[in-house]
Amino acid sequence: MASPDPSIFTLIIQGEIPCHKVYEDEHVFSFLDINPCSVGHTLVVPKEQCASLDELSDEASAAVGRVLPRISRAVLAASGARDFNVLQNNGEAAYQSVFHVHFHIIPKHDDGSGLAWPFATTQLDPEQGAILAERIRSHLE
Repeated sequence: MASPDPSIFTLIIQGEIPCHKVYEDEHVFSFLDINPCSVGHTLVVPKEQCASLDELSDEASAAVGRVLPRISRAVLAASGARDFNVLQNNGEAAYQSVFHVHFHIIPKHDDGSGLAWPFATTQLDPEQGAILAERIRSHLE
C-alpha cells in the first residue's frame, strides 16, 4: 500500500533531492545508486509510489518492463561490465530498505564487485511442485 507521505524516491523524482539521473519518461525514473555495490549500480523506479511489486499497477509494471532491458544495456556499455544482476526486494524480510518499488541493475565486474550473497537451494519435490503450481495458477484467474 502506498504511504501518504512521499518516499525518498518520490522526492528524488520530484527534484527535491538531487541525484545522478540516467533516464526519465512519463512512468519511470532511473538514477545511480548513492551506495553502489559496483560501478554502474543503477536504480529503475516507477513514478507510481507503491511499497511492493504486487501493489504496482499493470501500466507502471509494463512501463518498467519496457525500459529495464534498455537501461541495462546502457549500464553495461558505460560500466564496461559484461554480466549483471537485476534485483528487486519486497518487504523487510526480503531486505527492502526503501518502501517504494525499485529495481537494481548491478554490474558484475572482473574485480569481483557487484552483488554477492550466499543462498541455499533445495530440490523441488515433483508432487509438491505440481500442487504449488496449481495453487499459484488458481490465483492468476
